[in-house]
Amino acid sequence: MEITPEMLTQLSTYTRREFTADEVYIFRVRLCDNDIDRDGERFSLKALDELCALFEGKTGIFDHNPSGEKQTARIFKTELVTDENRTTAAGEPYTSLCAYAYMIRTEGNADLIREIDGGIKKEVSISCTAGSHTCSICGKDRRIAPCTHIPGETYAGKVCHVVLSQITDAYEWSFVAVPAQRNAGVTKHYLDSKSADHDSQLFHCQRILKQIEERTRKEVVGLQCVNSGNASAKAFAAAAARMDLEELLALRDELETTLEKKPERQLSDNRQNESCIGEFRIR
Repeated sequence: MEITPEMLTQLSTYTRREFTADEVYIFRVRLCDNDIDRDGERFSLKALDELCALFEGKTGIFDHNPSGEKQTARIFKTELVTDENRTTAAGEPYTSLCAYAYMIRTEGNADLIREIDGGIKKEVSISCTAGSHTCSICGKDRRIAPCTHIPGETYAGKVCHVVLSQITDAYEWSFVAVPAQRNAGVTKHYLDSKSADHDSQLFHCQRILKQIEERTRKEVVGLQCVNSGNASAKAFAAAAARMDLEELLALRDELETTLEKKPERQLSDNRQNESCIGEFRIR
């Protein structure tokens, strides 16, 4: 990369003296983007803009090891780059956060510089904090109001993922072997075990709620069979598939109330269709 006087002026903000082009090594790195990553998460465009400002001056390390001896480079310039000819899985123009980083050339980092030039040291990830984790299906913040939607699963033709926004801080960026983002690699670190435990428990609760929702949906269809017969089961099942857990529970209560009020003879006639309930009952 050609080192311009402008670059030297920009990086001098972070040095104690001015350096010449022969003394520094500068490289460009893509830190993250707005596409859905391997963890089922993506940054919003506003989050990328916030990260763009926060990552100026941040240090580069290895494998998110905070040891000072692992410091390798420092970012002196960031920019957002949008490719109008490319669309993300979420339907947005592909936008990435790119940065320019510098190192002071020494005998000790000569091999690292050759590895960067040779494409060996390439993948990076970032460490930051996102204040909002929004479900792409229902719009709920999963940290405040957990929902039953599971990242990676499809709902009404849409793949569920978590939108990260409200970036409150950016800590560092690292060279890693296997990043979460396919194009840059983002490993979201929340910096304390409590946050990690919270995310693990939240994911477990989501799976349980999803299982309850599916069982309740089957039960509701079964109750409808008893109330109205098999003729309406297919259409009713299609309608129930679009309901969330709260709606299903309310409908179940309504169907059970209707069932209790029916004459015994009518119930007897309808219960010849009770084979459609079977495993649907969860009582």
